[in-house]
Amino acid sequence: MARSASDERPREGRDRNKPLYMISVAAELTGMHPQTLRVYEQKGLVTPGRSRGNTRLYSQSDIERLNLISKLTDEGINLAGVVRILDMRERMLEREDELEDLRRRVRELEDEVHEFRMQEKITALARYDAAASPEQVMRRLLLGGAPEPGEKNED
Repeated sequence: MARSASDERPREGRDRNKPLYMISVAAELTGMHPQTLRVYEQKGLVTPGRSRGNTRLYSQSDIERLNLISKLTDEGINLAGVVRILDMRERMLEREDELEDLRRRVRELEDEVHEFRMQEKITALARYDAAASPEQVMRRLLLGGAPEPGEKNED
């Protein structure tokens, strides 16, 4: 099925889905007859935008989709097959987006786990001393446990 502007993939710029080209320009860019573009719209292969005067306006994304349809039909695939291929392609692209989101989330969680482990290590290394300020505790950690000058060593 054809993509609408609201189905835009995040990694694609909004400009790719901006309706720009009238049917005559789209026909020229794709090497198709305007009537062929109308048939493809009727069959749901492409959904051009519309101007206020109801003129069909094709986006760069629509042009790319039409070029893919042309390539598939040139290879002998009928329109029913093209519809199936485009549907599978859309689902594949959606899965790729979901996979990228999951990878991003895994990276975030790995960072959080790393930070949590570092906090645990610091907490385990730092003896609790109610009288010591956090800065004093950090200095002790950084100096390898040696007391600061003027600080008493309880060991």
